[in-house]
Amino acid sequence: MAQGGKHAFITGGGSGIGLAIARALGAVQWRVTLAGRKAERLRAAAATLDDVQVQAVDVTDAQAAENAIHAAADSLGPIQLLVNNAGSVESAPFEKTSLQAWRESLDLNLMGTVHCIRSVLPEMKKVGHGRIVNIASTAGLVGFRYVSSYVASKHAVVGLTKALALELANTNITVNAVCPGYTDTDIVATAVHTIAKAAKRSESEVLANIIATNPQGRLIRPEEVAAAVIWLVSDEAAAVNGIALPIAGGEVS
Repeated sequence: MAQGGKHAFITGGGSGIGLAIARALGAVQWRVTLAGRKAERLRAAAATLDDVQVQAVDVTDAQAAENAIHAAADSLGPIQLLVNNAGSVESAPFEKTSLQAWRESLDLNLMGTVHCIRSVLPEMKKVGHGRIVNIASTAGLVGFRYVSSYVASKHAVVGLTKALALELANTNITVNAVCPGYTDTDIVATAVHTIAKAAKRSESEVLANIIATNPQGRLIRPEEVAAAVIWLVSDEAAAVNGIALPIAGGEVS
């Protein structure tokens, strides 16, 4: 399923799900721009891949996101796939979640996605083809305790996906979301540590409780999320538009 050397821009691309997506795309001949806040991490990730460039950028800054996307396109050609993967989560009860934490969650998880989409759409419309994949979460489909700002921001990403898919339905640009359950990434490892410390429990006990939310009794692998992205950007999925696809072992449907 060769993709003809098309160009993908992946935010949060330095590790975890973003890096797995980059590897999967490279295997089917996509050129890739890895974007993220930490230039050193991006360069280390890019060194493990072929036909990859990096853009250090804070996507919460609309102008910076636009500049990075334009610079990437100037170097590797028009962006035909945008993967909005940058995100973060802070765990705390609602009443202990600060307004600053709310702003930061919405700025990164939702507005970072908005900024990048706004920057790629004009060229995608001009070319008459494009794929946008938003990496949301099962937290965009159901509620979870102690991560209210994250849940709200990911529900917003799913809503944005569905609304924009309809707006662009006659343009040959599709917009879809992938909603992983708990995935074997640094974010989950950090969450386990934070919860264990706050609850005065062992990290192994906390991890076991997290794993138990997946009916398959395991964490999702980043490569499984990447495989869903590869399908969504394939020609065979051209009619798939506006979905929020759970990759969660049956946790949600």
